[in-house]
Amino acid sequence: MAEAYIIDAVRTPRGIGKVGKGALAHMHPQHLAAAVLKAIAERNNLDTSTVGDVIWSTSSQEGKQGGDLGRMAALDAGYDETSSGMTLDRFCGGGITSVNLAAAQIMSGMEDCIVAGGTEMMSLTGEMAKERAHLGLPPRIMGSHNERLAKTHPQSQQGICGDAIATIEGFTREDLDMVAFKSQENAAKAIEEGRFDKSVIPVLDDDGNVVLDKEEFPRPGTTMEVLGGLPASFEKMADMSMGEGQPTFREMVNQKYPDVDIQHFHGPGNSSGVVDGAAAVLVCSKEYAQKHGLKPRARIVATANMGDCPTLMLNAPVPAAKKVLAKAGMSVDDIDLFEINEAFAVVTAKFMKDLNLDWDKVNVNGGSIALGHPIGATGSILIGTIVDELERREGRYGLVTMCAAGGMAPAIIVERVTDFVD
Repeated sequence: MAEAYIIDAVRTPRGIGKVGKGALAHMHPQHLAAAVLKAIAERNNLDTSTVGDVIWSTSSQEGKQGGDLGRMAALDAGYDETSSGMTLDRFCGGGITSVNLAAAQIMSGMEDCIVAGGTEMMSLTGEMAKERAHLGLPPRIMGSHNERLAKTHPQSQQGICGDAIATIEGFTREDLDMVAFKSQENAAKAIEEGRFDKSVIPVLDDDGNVVLDKEEFPRPGTTMEVLGGLPASFEKMADMSMGEGQPTFREMVNQKYPDVDIQHFHGPGNSSGVVDGAAAVLVCSKEYAQKHGLKPRARIVATANMGDCPTLMLNAPVPAAKKVLAKAGMSVDDIDLFEINEAFAVVTAKFMKDLNLDWDKVNVNGGSIALGHPIGATGSILIGTIVDELERREGRYGLVTMCAAGGMAPAIIVERVTDFVD
């Protein structure tokens, strides 16, 4: 079986995902995707007629983000028309899955060069909600609106799921605020030291003016006292429902876990940030890279997918990590760095607890609490981040995973390399 190599990874800065506040919020999502696709082609002198496919992740494929963003953005970026494109949805996990599928295509010999990645403009959420309401569709909150499925697998709101897991696991508010504090502290240090500079590309408008060239969301200097003073966000929502005669979000959890008295811990300080962003990863075979004069930065060692309880929703990363480690014939101790997406602080807290990990290996440059979570793009961002940091530290192996709605988690292990493996 052929090896799949990561040649390069680029991303936009993450802009605040609110209309009127975020620098990217007025842009079209195809523009963000095209920006990273164009950058990765230019940085690597890529003949785009040789790109077999563009595999793209976008979770909310509605409105401006509908219509196969991968193909449209590739055309917008000036890719050769023979370079095909597709768009997928694994909720939050799509940015990892796009790279994993690219690796599978390369390793199977079906393709030689693929650009994978994702885009999400969270600032479009309000516009999409209005359009859904206009069409008489329900809000896009739960994983399913099918009554039969909802009875079998009730799927609550994600923040309430996070609170339920924290309650079950016995985490305190201080435990979760510490995750948020470390995220802000590590992100501030990473930005100050320029650790993201290798991957971050500026977003330009059609006239070539810089729209955004730095992270917009982080709050450096955030303290535990500040975090502790922020209110929990999901207590009132827990007692709301999707409509008349429907169970509340709290009742959805209690249908499966009747003994859980959900306590509320998560709020704006220890939950992932709402942002806009895009990322791209160039994946190819050894033969393609050598033919086109490209040097590898990482080898894709193993990939995996895992499902878990859709009612608690956020618990699949630990079994996904164990599965991908088993596929690679490795143990936790073999991994130099972990990136676990900070959808909510409890996800990171449980991941570290269950795998017995310390902060010196986990999210060392901060995570989505500090930097934001552009849903369909985040996984690709994290893969680029871990490759950059393995190079900076001269580490060898990195593992990336993240929870996704529906109770899922994709995972990937990469190995830093400076040449091709024989």
